[in-house]
Formats: sequence, structure tokens, C-alpha cells
Amino acid sequence: MPIKKLITLLKKYYPDVKCALNYTTPEELLIATILSAQCTDKRVNIVTETLFKKYKVPQGLAKANLKELEQDIKSTGFYKNKAKNIKSCCEDLVKKHNSKVVPDLETLKDLAGVGRKTANVVLGECFGVAEGIVVDTHVRRLSNRLGLPISDNP
Repeated sequence: MPIKKLITLLKKYYPDVKCALNYTTPEELLIATILSAQCTDKRVNIVTETLFKKYKVPQGLAKANLKELEQDIKSTGFYKNKAKNIKSCCEDLVKKHNSKVVPDLETLKDLAGVGRKTANVVLGECFGVAEGIVVDTHVRRLSNRLGLPISDNP
């Protein structure tokens, strides 16, 4: 199928695509995206519903007790690493960026737990900045099913 036809069909059948993660601020989306590594969006939304009520983002998470934060996010998997990164990330947001996500790829990538993919999710969703394309294994699987170029490297 030609790519232009595919894009037309996708726009027709999916006109109002939105992020599957629940958030109200760029800072919340950043934390939700960090939590989403190796976890379903559904599970992240369950965890963040309570997490964002318990802790103000990023100030509350910067001050959070690490062991308590670990328990709060345990069901997302890799919780020790995620808790350490979230706390450190939020500390840097508070100290270095006036508690705000800066819409800059390199600045975001300097935060703990934030790589290119996470930074691009936040930039694209919250700021309309297209620094790159967020790609995961599902994109590879679907693009192969649609007959697009097949590759082992998404």
C-alpha cells in the first residue's frame, strides 16, 4: 500500500488520536512516561491516579521518601530504579528549571530516567515539537503487517 494512501486511511479512521497516558501537565506526563517503561499504559494510569494526588509534581516527588515512593509505584515494575530516577528528575526540575519541563530535547535528556524516546513523547504531546518519532516494538509489528519496509530495528 502506498504510504500516502495509508496516511489518508489512518487520518480517516483515527482522526482524534491522543496519548494513552493520563496527565494534566507536562511534568505529570514526564513522570508517567518514565513509569511506562516495560509497563502497560493502563497500569501506569492506575498508579498515577493515586501518585499525582499524593505528591505534587515535581515538588512533592522531589521531597518524597524513596522507600515510600518505591512502594507507591511497585506495580509498574523496575520500581527501585524508576523511583530513584523520578526523585532525581524532580529534584533537578525544582532546582534547575523552576519546577517546569523545558521544551528542549537535550535539556530533557539530561534529567534522570529520561532518554530520547521519553523526551520526544513530552515534546510532541505537550509542546507540539517534533524532534523525532516515538517508535517502539508495536510500531515495528504494525508497520510489518501493513507491508511497509520490514526491519528488525524500529
